[in-house]
Amino acid sequence: MKQLMFIFIGGGMGSVLRYLISLPLNKFNFFNIPLGTLLVNVVGSLFIGLLLGLVLKNNILNNNQVLFLTAGFCGGFTTFSTFAMQNQSLLSSGNYISFALYTTASIFLAILAVFLGLWLIKIT
Repeated sequence: MKQLMFIFIGGGMGSVLRYLISLPLNKFNFFNIPLGTLLVNVVGSLFIGLLLGLVLKNNILNNNQVLFLTAGFCGGFTTFSTFAMQNQSLLSSGNYISFALYTTASIFLAILAVFLGLWLIKIT
C-alpha cells in the first residue's frame, strides 16, 4: 500500500508540472504540432534515462524512491494518452504532414532522450 501512495503522489506532482509547462507552449503554432506535449514527453524521457542510469551506476535510490520518480512522477509528467488524442485530432482535421512530423519526432526524440540520459550518467 505504501508503494501505491508513492506512485500516487509522484503522479500528481508530475501531472501538475506537465500542465504548467504544456499549457502555454501548446498555444504556439508550429505545423500544428503541440509543442508543450512534445517537450514534456522528451524531457520526461531524458529524466527517466538519467534516473535509471544513476540507479544502475550508483544504486543510490531505494525501490520506493524509484517507484515515486518513474511510475509516479514520470508517469504523470509524460503524456501518451494526450499524445494519442492530439494525433487523432491532427488526422481528423486532415493535417497529415503535421501528424507524421509530430508522431515521428515524439517517438524518435523520446527514445533518443532515454539513451542520452543513460549515456550521460555512464560517462560521468
